[in-house]
Amino acid sequence: MFEPAQLRSFLAVAETLSFTKAAERLGLAQPTVSQHVRKLEAAAKRVLVARDTRDVRLTDNGDAMAGFARSILSAHDAASRYFSGSAMRGRLRFGTADDLAITGLPRILREFRQVYPQINLELTVGQSDQLYKRLNAGQLDLVFVKWVAGAKDGTVVQQDSFAWVGLEQTVLDPAEPVPLIAYPSPSLSRKLAIDALESSGRTWRITCTTRQISGVLAAVRAGIGVAVMPSSLVPDDLLVITRRFDLPAVGDVDFTLIRNPLANTAVIDALTEAIVGRTLKRSA
Repeated sequence: MFEPAQLRSFLAVAETLSFTKAAERLGLAQPTVSQHVRKLEAAAKRVLVARDTRDVRLTDNGDAMAGFARSILSAHDAASRYFSGSAMRGRLRFGTADDLAITGLPRILREFRQVYPQINLELTVGQSDQLYKRLNAGQLDLVFVKWVAGAKDGTVVQQDSFAWVGLEQTVLDPAEPVPLIAYPSPSLSRKLAIDALESSGRTWRITCTTRQISGVLAAVRAGIGVAVMPSSLVPDDLLVITRRFDLPAVGDVDFTLIRNPLANTAVIDALTEAIVGRTLKRSA
């Protein structure tokens, strides 16, 4: 009953209260926009726009039509996406390391779901080692994890280096054990931090154990100790203190996508393509 092109022209007029501005927004000639509105009014058998030489305003029926138009166009766009070939279907069990979840990854996943609304995305957040075990057990289809650079096969999305992180006020006595904030074992950053300290002859003690990146950051901000994390994920209120206290280098890290070879290849390819090539900096 109501043509999408006419509804789009009407909404542009409703939002700008100007036929000229509506035409500019849509890239149409002004007479075309006026014609669309007239045809819509004829279809509705109501006056939708009151106009004179000075201004343009919506009638009560025009206000009602604006609400209907937004709903109709939203459903129309959803149907277009569904039948355009982007309506890929299936289930995707996706796991990501919890600190990678504080990057731009949530935005990427949100955009992915908008493009592929028929894919049932199931998200698991955890530690890289645990996610990798679940992948091998067939419980996940694709994981986004951290590994020592070059240690695992997969698609490397980003390379980074681990850094020691603390407060501006952090003070470390070289004669005392390094106070370490870490994930429970097994944990890549925990293992690399301890190995690096022991290889350099530094003693250490665990001052906080936490399973989530939010807990790591809270403990560092509380001055309980120092932590190891990828350089690109260090918040603005914390500092890389590796050189300040002559702490040992921990090593490089790959942010890597690893797939289950038995899972839906097309669905995995779609999400992999959405993530690869995006810079995964810490979210603002």
